[in-house]
Amino acid sequence: MDSEDDMLDANDSADEDFYSGGEAGLASSDDGDADYDFADHDSDDSAELLSHRQQQNYSILSEDDIQQRQEDDINRVSTVLSILKSEACVLLRNYNWSVSKVHDEWFADEEHVRKVVGLLEKRMEIPNDRELTCGICFESCPRTSMSAAACGHPFCGACWRGYISTSINDGPGCLMLRCPDPSCAAAVGQDMINSLADDEDREKYGRYLRRSYIEDNRKTKWCPAPGCEYAVEFVMGSGSYDVNCNCSYGFCWNCTEEAHRPVDCATVSKWILKNSAESENMNWILANSKPCPKCKRPIEKNQGCMHITCTPPCKFEFCWLCLGPWSEHGERTGGFYACNRYESARQEGAYDECERRREMAKNSLERYTHYYERWAANQSSRQKALGDLLSLQNDKLEKLSDTQSQPESQLKFIIEAWLQIVECRRVLKWTYAYGFYLPEHEHAKRQFFEYLQGEAESGLERLHQCAEKELQIYLEAESPSKDFNDFRTKLAGLTSVTRNYFENLVRALETGLNDVGPSTSHGTSSKSTTSKTLGGKSKSGKSRASSTSSKTSGSNRAVDESNIWACEQCTYANPRSARNCQACNHQHR
Repeated sequence: MDSEDDMLDANDSADEDFYSGGEAGLASSDDGDADYDFADHDSDDSAELLSHRQQQNYSILSEDDIQQRQEDDINRVSTVLSILKSEACVLLRNYNWSVSKVHDEWFADEEHVRKVVGLLEKRMEIPNDRELTCGICFESCPRTSMSAAACGHPFCGACWRGYISTSINDGPGCLMLRCPDPSCAAAVGQDMINSLADDEDREKYGRYLRRSYIEDNRKTKWCPAPGCEYAVEFVMGSGSYDVNCNCSYGFCWNCTEEAHRPVDCATVSKWILKNSAESENMNWILANSKPCPKCKRPIEKNQGCMHITCTPPCKFEFCWLCLGPWSEHGERTGGFYACNRYESARQEGAYDECERRREMAKNSLERYTHYYERWAANQSSRQKALGDLLSLQNDKLEKLSDTQSQPESQLKFIIEAWLQIVECRRVLKWTYAYGFYLPEHEHAKRQFFEYLQGEAESGLERLHQCAEKELQIYLEAESPSKDFNDFRTKLAGLTSVTRNYFENLVRALETGLNDVGPSTSHGTSSKSTTSKTLGGKSKSGKSRASSTSSKTSGSNRAVDESNIWACEQCTYANPRSARNCQACNHQHR
């Protein structure tokens, strides 16, 4: 379409202005100096970005950290309540490792708490007899071989070991172990486990105890990545739910799915369910097959004439168009490639409902496929970018440092660019799930969303191509390149611009596109044209699938001039009522 070409031409001219430092470019300033002159201030910007990333509302806990925190909590409760550490551990387990809740309940009603958790106020001693009868095996054993919990019920060492081992092998329920006597509810603490169980059972018990500290505590969770042993402590009510574990996996604290900001958890849940459900399979069957008139088995026809023979044992022969018996067809009905009966019946409306259902299923399937392919393609591109980043950090950056005669600290701008690419791919991926569930009737919001998404994706493709293709030239060079500083300035500038695009996109989606009200006129509706490739080819020689996007036509680039104006400095789309840009505070002329 001409309008789309106009929009792409405008993008190209913006690219030329950006790279040439012209007056219309994103990098120009009043005094003629480039605003994105990162060559002189690269270390400052990197430090600022690093500082920004460190301002997180969670902490990553290793196994040693978990054990240390657990011991600290036990010691705190033991000291404040003047009880044994094993008793403090029993209390904390029963109150989900909440120190404050233990203190509140204990000081409110100590007697009730002791009764609930099985802590006796006074420890009972084993009877002072030379021989005692074990309450499980009923054998007479020397007193020195008998053990008992705080209740004083004696059992022999063999029975205790069997009782403890069976409980531990049954699972985490062993943490709430009570006296073997059926009439007794006295708790069996960790001190007895350590003194009576064998090494293997002690290790299992300790592992269950550490896991309970994370799983029973509402402030902590395990990282959901397969094989990861890190846990996360989160500060509730402090902004974003996104968490980046030390294992490099990012997830949402609220729903434990993959990190999906700016899309909400409910949308992500619906999207994942839709991807795994059978609904789209049924839509495909409905859109691309017809049931055999005799056995009702669905049949797909992808070529050939209208004469269909069902598979054995049915073997019914029928016409694909009207589904009538083939014995009633022939030259008089249109031959093998047409059906007069179908055409006449269709004109009379006999097939209207069936055709309507099939068309609706086909349209629904095509729409879902459009969004899913782009969602999956950005996921694939993100995984590849992660691999490229890892390769760069492990090997290529050192080689580049030697070739260009620059310290690795001066090459941080490359790592920053790739980190930005990885993050932007993740955001872009989830915007397609957001777009799928964006109501079709809200034309103004859909226009605004597609505009922001298109601008962000266009900027990302320029950055990705620069970091992937142009960097390769310097990686393959055998001597210092004269224009490497120009490349530094260009890549750092593209990183900054792309970050700004995606911040605008994320901000808009997190506010529900509230800057745009519901459409009230037909003039706000737009037709989405086919996607275009913006980023060229990847290293494998194939076109990068993730560089396609649902773009609006060129006439919609301004996103309905009656509601929106685009900032000349940062291109953020602002509501008409705003006098200054909401992103960069640039005054609207």
